[in-house]
Amino acid sequence: MPETQLETHSPLNMGDEWLETPLGKALFLQETRMVEEAMDGLFGEQCLQLGLWGDPGAFTRFARTQRATCVADRQTINSTDLGAKGQLHRLPIVTDSVDVALLPHTLDYSDDRSHAILREADRVLTPHGHLVILGFKVGGLWGLRRLIPGAGLPPGNPRPISDRRLSDWLELLDLRILGVTRYFFRWPLPGNKGQSASQWEQRGQRFWPELAACYMLTAQKRVVTMTPIKTPW
Repeated sequence: MPETQLETHSPLNMGDEWLETPLGKALFLQETRMVEEAMDGLFGEQCLQLGLWGDPGAFTRFARTQRATCVADRQTINSTDLGAKGQLHRLPIVTDSVDVALLPHTLDYSDDRSHAILREADRVLTPHGHLVILGFKVGGLWGLRRLIPGAGLPPGNPRPISDRRLSDWLELLDLRILGVTRYFFRWPLPGNKGQSASQWEQRGQRFWPELAACYMLTAQKRVVTMTPIKTPW
């Protein structure tokens, strides 16, 4: 099959088309604001984005580090302005060299490689490095997608991971959970133009967070300090 046909039907292109819908634009706009706020105060030399969600520079432009790079799977990327192409579960990156790692809905479309991708993210993070993950929430308003005919949800077959399950995985990797924010309280209906007051979003985060469509999880890599024991005389 020609390569152009593969790219035409790739999940990346379908996701880009959905992000141009009113609902997709509203979600993406809110996520860029949340990532900008999360990146504020995270300094260092290197910021690494694993996987694509929208334009390659949509999130990395908020990095406070000296450099920012996006790495994506070569099988789903047809853009030429990326920092690097490679397999996310086998990153061609030196260990302990990334200060901030961002995964925007990467695990939602990682099939059975979520554990491997998280292990690689942990490996490349520097001591005290930060991890920011965006994901679709299991359940909630968007969890009813199977009961809504023609729901205007992201295409493909995402396999969302609950924020609680993801927190358990990260703690096993010895990462400290800094916070989980659940966001985007809008029905995934085709006629929904995505317009909603900020007060409605604040009420959702305060009173019914379990109905959110997505979540943002931030974590930090722990460092176990070794105290040398001197041999007694």
